[in-house]
Amino acid sequence: MTPVTKLLLLIIGLFLFFTVRSMFAQPAKLIGNRITPAEAAARVRAGTAILIDVREPAEWDSGVAAPAYLLPLSDLKGARKKWAHVLKDAKGKEFLLYCRSGGRSGQAAAILAKQGFTTANAGSFNEWKSANLPTRQPDDPAGNE
Repeated sequence: MTPVTKLLLLIIGLFLFFTVRSMFAQPAKLIGNRITPAEAAARVRAGTAILIDVREPAEWDSGVAAPAYLLPLSDLKGARKKWAHVLKDAKGKEFLLYCRSGGRSGQAAAILAKQGFTTANAGSFNEWKSANLPTRQPDDPAGNE
């Protein structure tokens, strides 16, 4: 076998390896157990879970899911001043997280799961709205911010 043939076979082998590997890789934004907004709403209604909007405060101006706690991912990764009471008081409940696209909620789900919490990625606020689930403005009283 010539060196050119060996090189060509190596290139083909590497191409096939990475192609197959990428077919089975899970996208980073779907980290965590992914559920639909309807599933999230049902779990919140049943009292087994709490819904958390992990977007930043400036993003909440477009509205939030009506039952959502408003706890930014930056605070979860930082001082946890806003998260502290929820992490302490919500033991035994599942954390359902959403954001703008599902990426940050996946990050939050992974962080909390590593700390022993049960989590699920509820996707995005747009998915929540598209499912015709209740929304509110962030300054509306929800009793859970």
